Amino acid sequence: MGDPVRRHCECGIEGAAARAREETRRFFEDARAAAHAAPCSLQDSVLLVVSELVTNAVHHTRGPCSFDIVWSRGGIDVDVTDSSPEPPTPRPPVPEGTAGGYGWPLVHRLADEVDVRPAPGGGKSIHVHFATAS
Repeated sequence: MGDPVRRHCECGIEGAAARAREETRRFFEDARAAAHAAPCSLQDSVLLVVSELVTNAVHHTRGPCSFDIVWSRGGIDVDVTDSSPEPPTPRPPVPEGTAGGYGWPLVHRLADEVDVRPAPGGGKSIHVHFATAS
């Protein structure tokens, strides 16, 4: 296996999820160029989780967030860091058409590992791991 493939994004607030999705797409292009193959289903899962975590970071905390993604031995690791030290609070989904309550369970279902960690300098980082064959 070659060197790890990495991407970092200071997402800000306005358009944060779109920027993170674009960095994720570029990450997979870089990975292909480095001979790391990812099935479309894995790419879709990573894109959805990244979008959900960055959207929540901007929506539920004060200030901007950052996003890191790396492909190294054993899988793809995603970290979304924001300014709040509070962990996500799961809430029941409301099926009557209102938004909310679906994202955190979806992140847990799509990822192989989910962990909330304190971030250096305050805030938190949500770390998500997706196992890969290479």
